[in-house]
Amino acid sequence: MGRILIFTGKGGVGKSSLSAAHARSSALEGKKTLLVSTDMAHNLGDIFSVQLGKEAKEIAPNLDALEIDPAYVMEHDFQDMMRAIINMISSERINASDVDVKLFPGVEELFSLLKILDIYESGMYERIIIDCAPTGETLALLKFPELFSWYIEKLFPIGRVVVKVLAPISKRAFKLELPGKKAMNDIERLYYRLFELQQLLKDRETTSVRLVTIPEKMVVEETKRNYMYMNLYDYHVDGVYINRILPQEVEKTFFDEWIQIQAKYIKELEETFSNLPIYRVPWFDTDLNGVEGIDRIVKAVLDGQDVFAIHDSIAGERYEENDRGYVMYVTLPFVGKEDVDMHMSGTDIIIKIGNFKRNIPIPNILREYSVVEAKLNNGELKIQFEN
Repeated sequence: MGRILIFTGKGGVGKSSLSAAHARSSALEGKKTLLVSTDMAHNLGDIFSVQLGKEAKEIAPNLDALEIDPAYVMEHDFQDMMRAIINMISSERINASDVDVKLFPGVEELFSLLKILDIYESGMYERIIIDCAPTGETLALLKFPELFSWYIEKLFPIGRVVVKVLAPISKRAFKLELPGKKAMNDIERLYYRLFELQQLLKDRETTSVRLVTIPEKMVVEETKRNYMYMNLYDYHVDGVYINRILPQEVEKTFFDEWIQIQAKYIKELEETFSNLPIYRVPWFDTDLNGVEGIDRIVKAVLDGQDVFAIHDSIAGERYEENDRGYVMYVTLPFVGKEDVDMHMSGTDIIIKIGNFKRNIPIPNILREYSVVEAKLNNGELKIQFEN
């Protein structure tokens, strides 16, 4: 079984360098490792001073790197499905060839993850290190497989009937081309691949999310929110990296106040994430480019640390039976009850926090039950079901 580490955090905190350092450390252990960027503003090539293309390229012994081009992945995999979608929204005024698939929010990022799934299943690599986009884009990326598969699950059975009944007359009568059997098969294949992708990304024995931060107020607050959202979507966060820590021995008084500010927020981070491994990363005196530069991070931070181990963390939703029926628990740290909107719709529990929403399908045994109350205490949402 392989190992996947996903690095995320606010833009500019050093995710790419730390991802690269972990990939390099893994390769030095003799593990065949792939370093992947899903950030559209790729910079792995800049870090290692190499030109990366659409396929993985060796940059050091046991270490390959890949900057995923989602448009390339879409064009070479799921062609029929994309063509069907384009034809459905095209008309006499809009030619299918003029429709850009980028009009579909999240589709490009989704295919980046599907590419990683393919690579993982190929067994070519023992470890895959993923350098993700800044926090907001990463959250959108990681919630998309669950959200998209939910829509397919709801609509696909209907879609099969619609295609069978209306496809012969739709183009002639309504100038609308419904997806054919081949495209529907591709959509069905996509659904199963999305299910497998969810299983992989939420497998706590395989995949971990690592948060990268720096000791500054705005970044610390975003890191807390990031952790809360990761728990909302049931991702396994098992490490925090505090980057760019100024050395205490700096003599110039200009840095005295900065060192005190950093000390304050380092303490806050260590108290907030006391249940997780925390790694301190110093502020280096030069740019860290090339293998030699990345090796400085490996030596200063990772050597002697079991950074590829599976670390325990707070679990996501879970269920318990009590004398009233069943209770569902959802971990939501760093959020107030006034920020949470929860309700039941059909066979789903819908939790909304700010602009983020998650639909949690309830187990079949609870389909005949109703939600009678919900309480948020100490970072845990407790939902009571009664029959």
